[in-house]
Amino acid sequence: MTATTTTPATGGPEESQERRSPGDPFDRDVLPTPPGATAALLRSLLAPMRARVALTALLLLLQQAAVQAGPLLVAYAIDRAVPALRADDHGPLIAVGAGYLLCALAAGALQYAFVRSSARVSQDVLLDLRGRIFRHAQALSIDFHERYTSGRLISRSTSDVESLRELLEDGLQELVMVILSCVYTAVLLLWLDLGLGALAVASFVPLWWLVRRYRRRVQRVYLQRSSAIAAVIVKFVETMNGIRPVRAFRREAANDAEFRVLNRRHERTNGDALLEMARYVVGSRIVGNIAVALIVLWGAWRVADGTLALGVLAAAVLYLRRMYDPIDRFGMFLNSYQSAAASLEKIAGLLAQTPSVPEPASPAPLPPLEAEEFPGREVVFAGVRFAYRTGGEVLPRFDLTLPAGQTVAVVGSTGAGKSTLAKLLARFYDPTEGRVLLDGVDLRDLATAELRRGVVMVTQEAFLFSGTVAENIAIGRPDATREEIEQAAKAIGAHDFISALPDGYDTDVRKRGGRISAGQRQLVAFARALLADPGVLILDEATSSLDVPGERAVQRAMATVLKGRTAVVIAHRLSTVEIADRVLVMEHGRIVEDGSPAGLIAGTGRFADLHRAWRDSLA
Repeated sequence: MTATTTTPATGGPEESQERRSPGDPFDRDVLPTPPGATAALLRSLLAPMRARVALTALLLLLQQAAVQAGPLLVAYAIDRAVPALRADDHGPLIAVGAGYLLCALAAGALQYAFVRSSARVSQDVLLDLRGRIFRHAQALSIDFHERYTSGRLISRSTSDVESLRELLEDGLQELVMVILSCVYTAVLLLWLDLGLGALAVASFVPLWWLVRRYRRRVQRVYLQRSSAIAAVIVKFVETMNGIRPVRAFRREAANDAEFRVLNRRHERTNGDALLEMARYVVGSRIVGNIAVALIVLWGAWRVADGTLALGVLAAAVLYLRRMYDPIDRFGMFLNSYQSAAASLEKIAGLLAQTPSVPEPASPAPLPPLEAEEFPGREVVFAGVRFAYRTGGEVLPRFDLTLPAGQTVAVVGSTGAGKSTLAKLLARFYDPTEGRVLLDGVDLRDLATAELRRGVVMVTQEAFLFSGTVAENIAIGRPDATREEIEQAAKAIGAHDFISALPDGYDTDVRKRGGRISAGQRQLVAFARALLADPGVLILDEATSSLDVPGERAVQRAMATVLKGRTAVVIAHRLSTVEIADRVLVMEHGRIVEDGSPAGLIAGTGRFADLHRAWRDSLA
């Protein structure tokens, strides 16, 4: 039952191992994305609603057909209905008027149906995408979240999803309308008059060159703008989450200066996007106006010669106006497209990340407990070695056995590897080599739900979620009854202070549990752990941030929680060690001492020196 260290430590303190290397891809806003991942993501989002997408496209096709019928009716009215009216034949003009009214009503009804259908498609896509981001972010390992900031995750699920929404709700409609308008107009102009139609089609060449140039330039601009937005969000979230140290160290002015730089960068990229849009709009309008002027002059000349009907020229002018007006809106589509493309690439990069701690393909169950009243389970570290992805060994190879029901305190200087040992046991990480066994079952073979029932960690932070006290305790076992929740709180010694709250167990603790004290938050966390009833409990410096009265209250609660369980207590204050059956002293990732508290205190080793220094500090 003693630790056998077989390899010397080669790395420094564990904190230094978690620093990202200069070439770490997590330093960039866009994570590495496999080829084709962005297109595959878009296909997977649209695949479940193919029928609705097809219906939406058909509605827009019919709506544009109704709209484009208008100039043809105008041409017919000028060339046929008006001359018939002068001959006292009202029928053609009435037919034209009725047809025009019918087309207008049909276009309006079809537009309404299209907007409704496209809105349902876009909202379903966004609902699916937000859900994927949230579920995937939760499924990714602690290693990912320690390297990728929460601000970037927020940016992925807010501003990046919003960019996609703008494309789906407005951009795609503009694209399809422009394409249909151009196609319908070109075909009808060629049918009405081959010469006018050919001249109109020829004007597409400079327009195509403008679109191609604009798209190439704006793609770079929007990628920069998307990164600038993300940087602003990251800085804001980081500052607000760390508002206490910000105020304590008077960082307001420095943070304001840094935020001003990021905000200016965002402003510049927005300005660059607007300038590119302005260049495109001016260019497209110049081309369109020149084309319309040439076609009208040539058409008027031909009307004067009698080789072109006046109604055909009028219809051609109407069609040209309908063809060139949407070209400006096509620039808006390109804006939406480039913004959405940059955002979709970032989302695809996030969703392409795989957990470093994956679910087992064939989960194994934990063996049944021999005695329900003693839920402790045996823990074995077999040939374990661990190094972070960025390099540097934190824990050298070692073997360690923790018998069921034993409370083990782990002490050592900062960076000695205590927390890493606990994270391996909680399976926040997997060992680089070797296995961690729980009652003989490799943690890699346990489903997450089974593992969380077997191993629970109570951290120094004692994080509470917004919601009631009862809801926070019930996180330990969501199906627990109110009576079971209160019994857990009573066993821990938290019932009295909870009952004294304004709404008792129904009191909202607010963000991070800010409505109650640190010691009370820790007691709620212990009640949560007791309700979960794990076989192995990990306490990661659970009393280090508490005052003396709070520490004593938590220590009394610890005695209740640890009873009969296997416990690993990461100890910062040596007063915590008094409840342990066994003490492990770690230095530079190695277990240098292993024994009972009394035996180590009586010796001359590292723990005896620490204990004497602690006793002297209390004198």
